[in-house]
Amino acid sequence: MIIKNRGAVPVIDKSAFVAPNATLVGNVRIGRDSRIMYGATLDSEESRIDVGDCTIICENATLRATAVANMNHPVLLGDHVFISPHATLLGCSIERASYIATGATILHGATVKEGAVVAVGGIVHAKTVIPSGFIVPPNMIAIGDPVKLYTPNVKELMQAIKTNEFSREAFGVGTGWNNLVEKYVEVTNVRSDEFKSHLDDEIVEGDPKNR
Repeated sequence: MIIKNRGAVPVIDKSAFVAPNATLVGNVRIGRDSRIMYGATLDSEESRIDVGDCTIICENATLRATAVANMNHPVLLGDHVFISPHATLLGCSIERASYIATGATILHGATVKEGAVVAVGGIVHAKTVIPSGFIVPPNMIAIGDPVKLYTPNVKELMQAIKTNEFSREAFGVGTGWNNLVEKYVEVTNVRSDEFKSHLDDEIVEGDPKNR
């Protein structure tokens, strides 16, 4: 499904494939010979999504850009990137010939450098930089620049996440961890306002390629 949002219509190279039940919303560009498979969702919001040449986005992957609180986080994918099924990419940059495995999550402001790998279930936290050729092992959490790896059960993990200020990076919300109710009231208000434009979404009929 090709959807016009905020006046922008996805642009798809004529050599690319977009599955009939994939959803492309707004300012999305799909490069030459790329493949957007069944059930994938690419939503640019008020930013943009740029998919390079010969890049593969597999079944039920979710890519969403965002621009809130004067922070613009596009989703930028280089050439020959492979995004596996059920991966989630939020406002991040994935450089050329990188591999994002099934169920991996890459968060706002993060960068995965050329030829790096995020293995099954891996998480790359906000503002983290994965160096070229680096491998984030399965189910590990990568935080920081320089990057440090954490297992889900280590006591240092929560402190690293708090220091990382994910809520500020993703939502522009500075409320601390000592008041979670107020924090998530603010978070939902931010996203409700950001997503309000979808009330005016328009399904685009006809061939969206080369618009």
